Amino acid sequence: MHYIGIDLGGTIIKVGLVEDGKVVDVKKLDAGSKYGLMPRLDFIANAIDNLLLENNISSNELGGVFLAFPGIVNVRSKRIVSTNAKYDDAPSIDLQCWCCEHWNVPFAIDNDARAATVGEWQFGVAYGKKNVVMMTIGTGIGTGVILEGKLLYGQHYRAGSLGGHLIVNYQGRKCSCGNVGCVEAHASSFFLPQIIQENEFLSQNFRNDIANYNFKELFAQAAAGIVDAKLVIENCMDVWSAAIVNYIHAYDPQVVILGGGIMKSKDVILPYIRRKVNALAWCPDGKVEIMASILGDDAALIAAGYYFFK
Repeated sequence: MHYIGIDLGGTIIKVGLVEDGKVVDVKKLDAGSKYGLMPRLDFIANAIDNLLLENNISSNELGGVFLAFPGIVNVRSKRIVSTNAKYDDAPSIDLQCWCCEHWNVPFAIDNDARAATVGEWQFGVAYGKKNVVMMTIGTGIGTGVILEGKLLYGQHYRAGSLGGHLIVNYQGRKCSCGNVGCVEAHASSFFLPQIIQENEFLSQNFRNDIANYNFKELFAQAAAGIVDAKLVIENCMDVWSAAIVNYIHAYDPQVVILGGGIMKSKDVILPYIRRKVNALAWCPDGKVEIMASILGDDAALIAAGYYFFK
């Protein structure tokens, strides 16, 4: 059976055709997330239609359409509950109706980081594990949690998905969610300009050039010996490490998975974070495995089938 997975990222929307835990084909669209979801729906629908046409699949052969959303989602009512500076019109949209009108197939939705966690748990590096935390690092920071072999949701579908909004500095930077000192506010791509500009230990020239920096560039500069870049990177890795210690203490996982495009620098990130977390986490029964995603950007797409056959 084929499924459609849609991953609404902050900068890129990925639309994938999925079969047997693998992405058969994928289309990528500019997100334009600050302009809302409604203006993108026709483009997403066209991408789905093209995927079906190009792969000779009729809607009768489609098991369902799954959407991974960067916000709080009620998986039972299949509605988006709350957003955070991305696709802010989404709670007013009946996506199940949109899906039915276009393809007349089942529709499912979940938080994007939770969906990525499902992908790694069912088809990736955490296959066979019963207690898993995944942290996705990108425009924002998200998490998903598997506890005793079940997805963690909680009373209002927030449990396990707000790891980017745990507090790592109660006197810190104001986050886009309205809280102060969130993990996301201190170590995400969205806040990178502020992170650099407000760091008094960096040279003025480096701080003046914030428009040219992203994590890919910073890791490259750090590898080339640029001290300012190394300071920024290590500061962010310290924040991610602190967050992971919190996740370990809260959820007691067998493994913590790190995902997102930033893991192209996993050779730097993993050893650093493992050292920090092993030194700080209270784990008398043994260290928690910290691993990189093996499904990469496809993790949330690959999860699509799970939401229909589970």
